Amino acid sequence: MKKIISHLQKAFDHRVRLGIMSILMVNEWVDFNSLKEALETTDGQLASHIKALEKEKYLEIRKRFIGKKPNTSYRVTPAGKEAFTQHLNALEQLLSSTRKKD
Repeated sequence: MKKIISHLQKAFDHRVRLGIMSILMVNEWVDFNSLKEALETTDGQLASHIKALEKEKYLEIRKRFIGKKPNTSYRVTPAGKEAFTQHLNALEQLLSSTRKKD
């Protein structure tokens, strides 16, 4: 069990970070407002969680203008995909190893 838990990533402990990564794993690029709406969070909360994931090199950021409006979008990096996949696999192993047999 200790080996399984060691594969859980601390970077994904918070529900917002888990949500960000889940959304980015199935979408190429997602903009800030779409993430904020999907996760029902505030600008400040989302920005701080994005910053934490960016620090780990799990996100790539694209800043551009659409018309005259600034637009910031995110996508998961290869390192982020690998770390998140390992995290999900560890959760699945933890669940299956602790499931009671009836």
